[in-house]
Amino acid sequence: MRFTKTIVVAALASAALSACGGETASASRDQIKAVGSSTVYPFAKAAAEEFARSFSGQYKSPIVESTGTGGGIKLFCAGVGTQHPDIVNASRRLKASEFEDCQKNGVTEIVEIEVGKDGIAIAESKEGPEFGLTVAQLYEAVAKNPYGKPNTAKTWSDIDPSLPNEPILIYGPPATSGTRDAFEELIMTAGCKTDAATKALKDTDEDKYDAICTEVRTDGPYVEQGENDNLIVQKLASNPQAVGVFGYSFLEENADKLRGLKIDNVDPNYDNIANNSYPGARSLYLYVKKAHLDAVPGLREYISTWVSNWGKGGLFTSNGMIASTDDVAAKNADVVKNMTVLDASVLK
Repeated sequence: MRFTKTIVVAALASAALSACGGETASASRDQIKAVGSSTVYPFAKAAAEEFARSFSGQYKSPIVESTGTGGGIKLFCAGVGTQHPDIVNASRRLKASEFEDCQKNGVTEIVEIEVGKDGIAIAESKEGPEFGLTVAQLYEAVAKNPYGKPNTAKTWSDIDPSLPNEPILIYGPPATSGTRDAFEELIMTAGCKTDAATKALKDTDEDKYDAICTEVRTDGPYVEQGENDNLIVQKLASNPQAVGVFGYSFLEENADKLRGLKIDNVDPNYDNIANNSYPGARSLYLYVKKAHLDAVPGLREYISTWVSNWGKGGLFTSNGMIASTDDVAAKNADVVKNMTVLDASVLK
């Protein structure tokens, strides 16, 4: 998607943030600041533009930065005050360890809002060999030590003779990306658990199990492409032998030149992601500092812009987001209405 990396959000009233973050009046800023996921970025950008249109002349347009989910959470959790973001956009749920870091730095009240769904798409050029994969085959292609043994697979046919006799070349997100986290959890770990002995290891040595299931190989077949999913799209378009890992919305936008690979014989499409039959389906989130809500002019209105536009046929689905089910949408609209603080017991 062709978006600039900045746009973003309204004013921090210095007096209010002085009380909660020790800021001085000279440190105030007059825009909301959001950081985080490259997958959520296009939707955050669309929300910021809609907010700017709706409140023209009343609030400044939000500043939204694509830092990756992991990097964005670190910035978000660093503290309360004008030098810290108000919102982090996330393509996976906050981890318990990250929540603890927030708490240690004074970010004690966090509002979690599930804004919709997305899928981890595995895609190739329309000029490439058309094939599908299982979660086990993907795991065996990407893992550093599949089932505890060094990965020696160089071609897809090394994994399964029915697959193309082509070199394994996968362009994917880096370790700081929420898409990478989701890929490791939804695809790699699912594939890893197909081996009974490895699955049983979780009960005896969880650290070893996690390493075997989620460590990505570094010997060439998996190539990190930073936090720019559009770069992966460009690489696939120019290299029919490669496959890429990114959010479904990027596949949908580039359907003229890319095709999604079936995973466990399920297509990456809107309906399959919405009903969770696609293995790579995941939820998307906003995390908001409650301490900033009354100190940042327009912050509440910006968040409400998400609620007003997240339904099927709305602003975000037209940009590739999958709408949440009615019950999930209603639950999160209520969270926004009451600004309900996240209960850490639900985190892993």
